[in-house]
Amino acid sequence: MTRILIDDPSDPRLDDIRDLKHSDAKRDLVFGEGPLVCGRLAQSRFPLRSVIGFGGRLDAFLASHGDVAAAGVPVYEVSRSVLAQVAGYDMHRGLLAVGERPAPLPVEDVVANARTLVILEGVGDHENIGAIFRNAAGMDVDGVLFGAGCADPLYRRSVRVSMGHVLRTPFAHLEGSVTTWQRSLQALRDQGWWLVSLTPASDSVHIADAVGGHEKVAFLVGGEGPGLTPHAMRATDVRARIPMAAGTDSLNVATSAAIAFYERQRSLR
Repeated sequence: MTRILIDDPSDPRLDDIRDLKHSDAKRDLVFGEGPLVCGRLAQSRFPLRSVIGFGGRLDAFLASHGDVAAAGVPVYEVSRSVLAQVAGYDMHRGLLAVGERPAPLPVEDVVANARTLVILEGVGDHENIGAIFRNAAGMDVDGVLFGAGCADPLYRRSVRVSMGHVLRTPFAHLEGSVTTWQRSLQALRDQGWWLVSLTPASDSVHIADAVGGHEKVAFLVGGEGPGLTPHAMRATDVRARIPMAAGTDSLNVATSAAIAFYERQRSLR
């Protein structure tokens, strides 16, 4: 497909990426920024709407993703100045891809054939969500489940911090409110899942002791500060801690999750 040159920032064909700093208002779309993440969006289950970028960046992208043009996805070439005016800031990566959000995955699809899961409760920071997805992808976690109170995993910052892995790692949302979503955990236990709460509490067990000897393990992590609710921890099989130096109280939630994922990998060797 021939690229379409756009030199007018007001062109309506660029409306999808207009004022990207407020992209949370575009709840039906997902955005990839930069060659790596755009490539992962192109190879994901999220249908592409358009690809936008500078000439050289488009050349390289289309050379490795020829199927994008073959599928009839619009490809718009713009200057750095035009892209900055439309997006609202300087897009130095020079490449954007816009995808549509498909129907949410059912929980059953995420859980089926999985051996390791992570379940989030009250994680409202987009960067932490993105980092958890990146850590999960790097350490063989099969899927992510969301309890109540979590931020949108497909928000632009989450996608960027995850290096596009939020587009590849399956995720789903558990039903229920802040005080009732934990009931969904019983269905997982009935399917043989060993549920591990991550907490710095002194009465919890060492993380290595919590994960060994179980075929299917799901880690529960809570938001920065409050951590997991008592409701969530009561619904799990064991509470586990990461040993820390004296005088420290906790680790970042994404860091804690990464250590737990590593211990899970170690237990499977």
